[in-house]
Amino acid sequence: MKVSVTVNGVPQEHEVEPRTLLVYYIREVVGLTGTNIGCDTSSCGACTVLVDGESVKSCTMLAVQADGAEITTIEGLAGSDGQMHPMQEAFREKHALQCGYCTPGMVMAAVSLLKEHPHPTEAEVREGLEGNLCRCTGYHNIVEAVLHAASTGSVSA
Repeated sequence: MKVSVTVNGVPQEHEVEPRTLLVYYIREVVGLTGTNIGCDTSSCGACTVLVDGESVKSCTMLAVQADGAEITTIEGLAGSDGQMHPMQEAFREKHALQCGYCTPGMVMAAVSLLKEHPHPTEAEVREGLEGNLCRCTGYHNIVEAVLHAASTGSVSA
C-alpha cells in the first residue's frame, strides 16, 4: 500500500506492506533511527513519536494508519540550526538520562504532555509519563526536567 506522510517537515511517500508498524516504517524505510524499539507491545514507550501533535507509541500503529499525517520524531525536535529543543535541553541540564534508550520516547511524551498541560504539578508529570518506562534513572531527574521545561514556558513541538 502507498503511504504518504510528512516526517519532521519532509514529505515521504513509499509503498509498504499493510502490516508494517509505524516504528519500522520510521526506522527502516525513512531511515530515522532515533525512535527506538523497546518491546513491540506498547509497554515501554521507547518508540513514542508525535502524530499530528499527539503522543503515539509507534509500535501500536500501522504505517498505513498514519497516511496523510504529520509525524515528528526525536530528530525533528531540534532546530534546523542544530539547537536543541527546550525539552531536550531540560533533559540535558537536569541529567535526566543514563543509558539513553528510553530518552527519545520520554522526551516526545513530555513534549506532548506539556502541550496539553503547560503547567503540570509533579504528580501530573508522573501520571502523564507513566506509559514510558525507564530502567535506569528512577524517574526523579526525568520529572525534574519536565518541570524545568514547563517553567520556561518555551516548549512546543
